[in-house]
Amino acid sequence: QGIPRRKAIAKTANSLAIPLLASTLTTVLTFLPIALLPGDTGEFVGTISLSVILALLSSLLLSLTVIPALNGRMQVLNYERGTKNNQLTFQGWWNTGFSIPRLTKVYRHTLSSILARPVVGVVLALILPITGFLMAGTLQEQFFPPADRDQFHIELELSYSASIEQTKSVVEGATEVILKHPEVLNVHWFLGTYAPAFYYNITSRGSKGGIPNYAAAMVQLTSPTKSRQLIRNLQKELDLVIPEARVLVKQLEQGPPFAPIELRIIGPNLNILKQLGNQIREELVKVANITHTRTSLGEALPKLALSLDEEQARLSGLDNTQIAQQLNGNLEGTLGGSILEGTEELPVRVRLGKRDRGNLDQIATLDLLPTTIPSNQNPPTVPLSALGQIELVPEVATITRRNGQRVNTVQGFITAGVLPSTVLADFKQRLETSNFQLPPGYSLEWGGESAERNEAVGNLLSTVGVLLVLMVATLVLSFGSFRSAGIIALVGIGSIGLGLASLWIFDYPLGFMAILGTVGLVGVAINDSIVVLAALRSDSMARQGDRKAMVEVIVLSTRHVLTTTITTVAGFVPLLLDGGQFWPPLAICIAGGVGGATLLALLFVPCAYLLLFGRSPRVRDRQYRAVSIEHFNSNSGLTVGGHDYE
Repeated sequence: QGIPRRKAIAKTANSLAIPLLASTLTTVLTFLPIALLPGDTGEFVGTISLSVILALLSSLLLSLTVIPALNGRMQVLNYERGTKNNQLTFQGWWNTGFSIPRLTKVYRHTLSSILARPVVGVVLALILPITGFLMAGTLQEQFFPPADRDQFHIELELSYSASIEQTKSVVEGATEVILKHPEVLNVHWFLGTYAPAFYYNITSRGSKGGIPNYAAAMVQLTSPTKSRQLIRNLQKELDLVIPEARVLVKQLEQGPPFAPIELRIIGPNLNILKQLGNQIREELVKVANITHTRTSLGEALPKLALSLDEEQARLSGLDNTQIAQQLNGNLEGTLGGSILEGTEELPVRVRLGKRDRGNLDQIATLDLLPTTIPSNQNPPTVPLSALGQIELVPEVATITRRNGQRVNTVQGFITAGVLPSTVLADFKQRLETSNFQLPPGYSLEWGGESAERNEAVGNLLSTVGVLLVLMVATLVLSFGSFRSAGIIALVGIGSIGLGLASLWIFDYPLGFMAILGTVGLVGVAINDSIVVLAALRSDSMARQGDRKAMVEVIVLSTRHVLTTTITTVAGFVPLLLDGGQFWPPLAICIAGGVGGATLLALLFVPCAYLLLFGRSPRVRDRQYRAVSIEHFNSNSGLTVGGHDYE
């Protein structure tokens, strides 16, 4: 166009500054909810958002400073005259890009046909987004996928009365079963304590030691490829070999730790809470893919109960306090001194031997001494069995509370590789058909993966309202028009549907990473639409709704739109091909959504702009008055807004 290179570069950079700034700020605002996410989930994924925000701001700075300078320094434009329109020219493609005139001609004709019927263009562009919203209800739900590691862990629990020797014996038998599989490299057991945090979300549920009935194992595999099937096989084999223990063979998970299925019963009475928990547990074990269940009030410790004959005790010269003190001294023991071992002083406790303390019949024959004994008589003794009836009764091992209220937590563990959402749906349906009802004063509260996911999504959306207002304000200030901002807002909503459609087409679950990808997609997908809309508004004839001018503007913008789309999609290909189970849902949302957003930028935006602005006489008259006549060309043709008219 005869403009010096330096002025042309400066003019182009200035014209793109506002659209680039608007698109960058809106993208940053869409990633801010992820960075501001609280809790364990925020700690897990927050750095992803921060990295993207810093990259976007750096990219904006480079785009407006370094790129124009390098372009002016390195690019050499060579225009060859006389080239036929139907020939494909490759000479100098590194400077001017590929050009296929025949394809461009077809593209112009297609755009002209669509702009002649803008309503049809809007409908065509919205088919995929609407399909995504309609299919969203069919997507499987998931919080975080399991980790792709060559390790998994095992939890083994015996009854609360089991000793460490019993636990060790069971562990030895379990080790033999595990090592029979050639995929297992080695097994590391930890008796009486929880396993160390060899993976970031391996946490203990209580004390760090002194649990004689508990053991944990870390299993190292030769390869992670067949870990899921091995976990399933080991779960079945260990359940058959060790029926007296609860064995949980668990794959390593991503995100915060939780039980897959969890239901909390809240109420005042422990016995009623235990009964309700057992009823729910009976229904839970009937659900397919449930391997084991557990209740927080289900475990019981053996307790020695003495039904005392008050009259016989009084005749024997004993009362309740004296009997309790003597039993405690015999069974629990009393401190009789201490010994020094090196530099440490160890207390010495005197009590009955283990054989006498561990046998109910031996305890019944214990002799008790009355406190009042005449000095001239031998001390009479009274056997404990003469004072009442002795029996063992179960006692609740632990009393769990949540927010200061008594609670019985029912947990279910599922087969490796099965989505918790499907098992939870079956469990809820079975619970409804069983006519399970709570007495007055008691309530149910869902936990597990479902509650963790809902809480994380709620935290993610808690700041969306404020950031949405900031995004709208950015768009309105950039375009100076609420209707233009509305077009971009519709593109953002449509991009959500595109992300959901991508998940549905490629059969990925709607997990938290997919939700993060969809949130980030909104900011990325509207960038091309902002550029196209800004180009339409910068051209005087296109701004008035002239279809021929709009076609030319769209054709010129297509190279930019396709370039950003291809580079974005290509950037996520490694995550799709070798991202395990963690990254593909996020990558497919952004890559598929950006690919679909190309149609929104090149079809929906021009058609929506034509419907909102091109047919408004008041706007058209105001815009015509703003058109400036630049110059008359040598053929006395009128040039308006850079376009020649005879």
